Amino acid sequence: MKKLIASIVFVCVAAAPALAQTKPVWTGEGVLGAGLTTGNTETTDVAAALKLKHDNGGEWTQAIELAADYGENNSVETKNRLAAAGQVDRVLDERMSIYGRATFERDEFSGFENRYFVGAGVAYKFIVSEPTNWTLSAGPGYRVDEIRLTGASEESFGASFGSRFSQALNATTQLTNDTDVIYADTSTQLVNSLALTFELMSNLNGRVSYDVRYDTNPPVGFEDTDSALRFSLVYKVS
Repeated sequence: MKKLIASIVFVCVAAAPALAQTKPVWTGEGVLGAGLTTGNTETTDVAAALKLKHDNGGEWTQAIELAADYGENNSVETKNRLAAAGQVDRVLDERMSIYGRATFERDEFSGFENRYFVGAGVAYKFIVSEPTNWTLSAGPGYRVDEIRLTGASEESFGASFGSRFSQALNATTQLTNDTDVIYADTSTQLVNSLALTFELMSNLNGRVSYDVRYDTNPPVGFEDTDSALRFSLVYKVS
């Protein structure tokens, strides 16, 4: 199952150039930040992320997301997390689309060694306007959690829910709130990111964000909530 999910992630990423029929358009951002975390670890950390979306001007779009967090305290490693996701969307009309998505997460300081999810769903743009945009998504999937202390793998059917909200406060400042929920019988994971992004110069922005990660049923000895307040530089790709 792990090899299957890893293969699907690879296909989602590799599909972008193959599906292009007209001149492709790439958009996204690269993020480099630092901040203070609380939860399983309390330390300063650095974080990097890359989000890219490919739009061929037709019915298909593809996206890739990569993220890494690393922290040390007195030369002792206190945080080490990697995450990746790939998604392919089929646009149905101006508001609705269907998608396939696969995610991977490895966190050295959580109760889970590796976490995988693969699923499909429907996304709908509830609000589309000049200052405000809000998209909701949901669909079924399959979850694999590898427990750190026991080495066991827990597999179950589940579902994913997503919310993407953005509000332009003025021409140079935007407030966003992104929420992702992955439900499974073993443990439900919620990730929320509230961010204020403001223009510094040209394609370079500044960002203040507050991220929360919550698990309903973490392994014994681990906390259910991690939070991070970060200050980041964001380079826009457009």
